Amino acid sequence: MMRPWLDHYEEGVPRDCVPTNDTLPDLLRRSAEAFPERTALSFIGAATSYRELWQDVQRFAAGLQKIGVQPGERVSLMLPNSPQFVVAFFGTLLAGATVVNTSPLYVPTELEHQLQDSGSETLILLDAFYPRYQQIAARVPVQRVIVTGIQDALPFPKNVLYPLKARREGSWVNVKAGGSVYSFRGLLKGQAPAPQAVTLRPDDVALLQYTGGTTGVPKGAMLTHRNLVANAEQCRAWMTDLKPGQEVTLAAIPFFHVYGMTVGMNLSMLTGATLVLVPNARDIKMVLGQIQASGATLFPGVPTLYNAINNHPDTPNFDLTTIRACISGSAPLPLETARRFRQITGGANLVEGYGLTESSPVTHVNPIFGDQREGSIGLPIPGVDALVAGEDGNPLPSGEIGELWVSGPNIMRGYWERPDETAKVLREAHGQTWLLTGDMAVMDDDGYFRIVDRKKDLIIAGGHNIYPREVEEVLYAHPAVLEAAAVGLPDPYRGETVHAVVALKPGMTATEAEIIAHCRANLSPYKAPRSVEFRAELPKSAALKVLRRQLAEEARAALKPA
Repeated sequence: MMRPWLDHYEEGVPRDCVPTNDTLPDLLRRSAEAFPERTALSFIGAATSYRELWQDVQRFAAGLQKIGVQPGERVSLMLPNSPQFVVAFFGTLLAGATVVNTSPLYVPTELEHQLQDSGSETLILLDAFYPRYQQIAARVPVQRVIVTGIQDALPFPKNVLYPLKARREGSWVNVKAGGSVYSFRGLLKGQAPAPQAVTLRPDDVALLQYTGGTTGVPKGAMLTHRNLVANAEQCRAWMTDLKPGQEVTLAAIPFFHVYGMTVGMNLSMLTGATLVLVPNARDIKMVLGQIQASGATLFPGVPTLYNAINNHPDTPNFDLTTIRACISGSAPLPLETARRFRQITGGANLVEGYGLTESSPVTHVNPIFGDQREGSIGLPIPGVDALVAGEDGNPLPSGEIGELWVSGPNIMRGYWERPDETAKVLREAHGQTWLLTGDMAVMDDDGYFRIVDRKKDLIIAGGHNIYPREVEEVLYAHPAVLEAAAVGLPDPYRGETVHAVVALKPGMTATEAEIIAHCRANLSPYKAPRSVEFRAELPKSAALKVLRRQLAEEARAALKPA
């Protein structure tokens, strides 16, 4: 097949990326051997070297084995970005088990579904989340719970002061070890440094990563060691100026989200970077402070995070000029957000990328230093094939809109115990296995791809196809708009009509008429919103992705009484 994007790779990017046979623990072990005294983890004043981290991972794996965790078992992690997450993640894999990433934002019913669906027999969680687990404990297969607290990772005297502060605020949860409940710290410190040897194979399932559930019940994507290692290696190949053992990664995007895990944690472990752990990405002042204090050079993020930094009143008080490269994923990057962030940081290379849970996740990125095309998700990264397919599954020529298909070593094995759902998205064609993304895209003559929108988010008004992203780009260009989403509402005449939901910048004002007039001046009449809803903020996922589907459901529900 034709691959026009290869001619537009910047100098130093390989034309292909053949994955190694390494497993995920191998990435950490190799960096511990190469950079033993380099700081691997920086967490609110506490520093852990690569040598110490590898030792902790081995001890934790031995601890899991001691309490009965067997190879192939599922171990759920319900933790924020913290040293405990990194230790538990690699320790679980070293013991031969499979990690199940679990959002700390889950309510009891969501947690119950995931624990039941994955068959997790072990749950590792923060003490503050324990009451949620207690509500559903009798209905899930969990046999052992390992509990930790933020204070376990803090240096003295913060480890003493934190519980006192939590008690004053009424947020302290005291969980006593005993029976099937274990202390993370006790499990870690009470073990010999080496676990029993377990044979790990690259094609073993390393992770069950649950999709967001916007198209139905969440499904667990089975990602193997090879999938996840390959994607970290592909991202490494794309970043031509990355210096092993010298980079500092600001890890604000949660690791329980596959994007934060791959581009934040795994890429850092592969390259011996210092990982600066931010437990709460919504605390923008903490994010700013950590960038300045650490001299962060790499800052993977999402558009809402960059947008929040652009508009935070304290941003001018911090030095963000050490940032060299930022890959924005998880959601479309508004052009205005990218331009403003580059100004604030003195030219940081903020480029849009693209990926899916099922692809580990990265498949496309704009060149970091080469030809960055605004509004584009960039080029397929080394080792990834991509095409725009018509309804018959055949490739469409450049310039035509169809469904984006991707193929490569980073594509999942399938959905956990969902062969019917797997068959809907994995297809053998043109001599390869393809993942059908469900995203409508177009490729130009040079091999740059642009996402038009989700198939399921398409708004059809009066027979016209309207893609929400195009409307949102115009909304974001309004000087008073901080966040925006466009959704379709039922209309008796047009079938659907465009409804805008916006949050305004602090201190700014705008009326519905002004927003609509702005859109009509920059869009074809049929694309402009017919109504505008103002909110203090837009709902977001744990990875700070605006929940457009939720907004659509709420807007439609509000129409029913009328």
